[in-house]
Amino acid sequence: MFVDHVTITARAGDGGSGCVSFRREKYIDRGGPDGGDGGKGGDVILLADANCSDLSDLFYTPRIVAKNGEHGRGKNCYGRNAKDVIVKVPVGTQVLLLGEVARERKTSHYHPGASTEEFDPDASVGMPFRSRRGVAAAVSATSVTDAATLPLADLVENGQQFVLARGGRGGRGNTTFKSATHQAPREFEYGEPGEELQATLELKTIADVGLVGFPNAGKSTLISKITHAHPKIAPYPFTTLSPNVGILHYEDYGRVRVADIPGLIEGAHDGKGLGHDFLRHIERCRLLLVLLDMAGVDGRKPWNDLKQLLSELELHNPALLDKPRLVVANKMDLPAAKKNLAAFKRKQRGRVHEISALESSGLEKLKLAMRKALR
Repeated sequence: MFVDHVTITARAGDGGSGCVSFRREKYIDRGGPDGGDGGKGGDVILLADANCSDLSDLFYTPRIVAKNGEHGRGKNCYGRNAKDVIVKVPVGTQVLLLGEVARERKTSHYHPGASTEEFDPDASVGMPFRSRRGVAAAVSATSVTDAATLPLADLVENGQQFVLARGGRGGRGNTTFKSATHQAPREFEYGEPGEELQATLELKTIADVGLVGFPNAGKSTLISKITHAHPKIAPYPFTTLSPNVGILHYEDYGRVRVADIPGLIEGAHDGKGLGHDFLRHIERCRLLLVLLDMAGVDGRKPWNDLKQLLSELELHNPALLDKPRLVVANKMDLPAAKKNLAAFKRKQRGRVHEISALESSGLEKLKLAMRKALR
């Protein structure tokens, strides 16, 4: 199952609380405070990985929780920092904040990780760590509806990282509060709460060329002929249910990534067919390849197909029409294609590339035209 949209909950680890402890050894009277600081909570980090194809792993495990930092201990022992949780996502993943960042998780009482003799129950009440002014401050006055559209990160490079939820800092032990006039401090700090938030991850396929066309126009056949991709091919509409990406290799070792987008229909921008879910995958493409069934196998006219396709792209995102595009007439091996092509040229201006993906005719000229347009 191809998953390109998922909502997850990320909770970073809380920082460990500082310790209240005093040195107690034989022949050493009033050894002074020796309570250590707490450790830092684990972060939740997103890592863009080229080996990931979709977000299916997060679809089945949408809740990510990092461990808390350890509490401080006596003898000036600092708590151990918790390990970060690294989640791999595909390159091209966009992170959107859903709601506000929750940072205030109340602590009812101090519960040290050390043994009871290292904690004085009569110690002063701990002071909570001051919250940092980060993402939470930026969206503190933002409603849930508005914050849902707030972009946090766009992972477009392999190896790029983004800290989705930051772990809390560890609280200070009573050693930190000692001074010349305050030699037996009983103050300590609670660990800082880790960030907890909901985020929406959207995958936008990164490719150089995006194939756009109506169902059964021959997009899957074309990408299987010019690349090493092996999409499902069948003589009925909506054979392709998810984007397929193939690599087109040239003799000079040049490489072009080609994305096969599921077929569009009229009203795709408004949720009809499969286009509403996959139109965003062509937003990052540098070149659009508009593939038309010039033979009109399904009873449609190619000039009407072109008009409707451009209209759907404009309604989804007007910037898509500013991208360079090539108009390709497919199925030229069928008898009705030549007649329709002549009528198409009378109605539409511009160059039309004639191919037959099934018989692999005209593909070399098309590949050269794609390379020239990308340059």
